Amino acid sequence: MRQPLSTPSPLRESALRTLQIEQAAIGGLQAKLDESFDHACELILACQGRVVVTGMGKSGHIAGKLAATLASTGTPAFFVHPGEASHGDLGMITRADVVLALSNSGETAEVTALLPLLKRLGTPLVSMTGRPGSTLAKHADAHLNSGVEREACPLDLAPTSSTTAALALGDALAVALLEARGFTAEDFALSHPGGSLGKRLLLRVKDLMHNGSRLPQVALGSPLRDALLEITRQGLGFTCVIDSEGRLAGVYTDGDLRRTLDQFHDLRDVLVDDVMTRPGKRIGPDVLAAEAVRIMEDSRITALAVVDDQQRPIGALHMHDLLASGVI
Repeated sequence: MRQPLSTPSPLRESALRTLQIEQAAIGGLQAKLDESFDHACELILACQGRVVVTGMGKSGHIAGKLAATLASTGTPAFFVHPGEASHGDLGMITRADVVLALSNSGETAEVTALLPLLKRLGTPLVSMTGRPGSTLAKHADAHLNSGVEREACPLDLAPTSSTTAALALGDALAVALLEARGFTAEDFALSHPGGSLGKRLLLRVKDLMHNGSRLPQVALGSPLRDALLEITRQGLGFTCVIDSEGRLAGVYTDGDLRRTLDQFHDLRDVLVDDVMTRPGKRIGPDVLAAEAVRIMEDSRITALAVVDDQQRPIGALHMHDLLASGVI
C-alpha cells in the first residue's frame, strides 16, 4: 500500500481548497435561516397536491435530486423542466400544488418566465436563490437564501459552492418536513420496496417461511430414524418435534445429529425425545425478517421454527430464504 506523502501534491492542494470553500459555503447557510424557511415549510405541509420542483442547468440537476428526496421522505414531489413548462408541461402544475424554483442568480429567464403563469394559477411559490433581491426571490411567497461568498472554481464561474449549498439547503428542507410529518423508517421503506432497506423493513417471517406440506415435523416419541428422514425429505436442516397438543416441544437439527453420533453407537432404539434441543429457537410469523436474521446469527443456527400464539408450528424459515430475498 502506497504511503501518503508528507507534502500534499498540487492536485490534492486544489482538492483540499475546494472542500474548504464548499464547507464554508454550507456553514454560512446557518446564519441565513430565518422565518422564511418556516413559511416555506408551512406552505409545503399545507399543500394538497404535489411539490413541483424546477430549475435550469446545474440548478436543474439539484432540483431533480431534491424532488426525488422529497418524494422518498413523505412529501410527494416531481421535477418539471422550466423550458418545457413554457411549451406545454405547465399543464402538470395545478392550484393545489406548490412550486419550488431554484436559481442561483434568481434571474434565470426560463424560470422567471413562469412567474406570470404561476400568479394567474394562484399556485404558491417557494424560491431558492443566492440573491434575496432578485426577481425570483421578490415574487416568491417564501424565499430560501442559498447564497455563497464565492464559487470553489478558481475562475469563480462554474457552479460549485452554490450548487453544494443549494443541495444542502434542500436536504435541510426535506428533513424538516420529514420530522414535521412524523415520517418513520417503515414509511421510508414503503417508497423503497426494491431496495435492501425496504426489504429489511417490509418483509416479515410469514412472507418467506415454508408452510403446509413443506413444514418439517415429527411427533414426540418418534424414532430418531423418522426425524432424520423428515430432515432429508424437507431439506431445511432441521425438523420440529410436536407434542400431543400440536405444540412445539423442541427441534432436531443437523448439528444435533453430530452430537448424537458422539453419544450413541447404535441409533436404532433412540427416540427423538432423547436427543432433541428443548425448547428450540422459535419466532412469530409477524416478526420482521431482519429480526430472524439477528436471532440466527446470535444463536449460530440456520433455521427457525415459526409458531402461532399457542406455540403451534405453522412454518419454517431457513437462512437461504433470507439470502434469496435480499434481506441479507
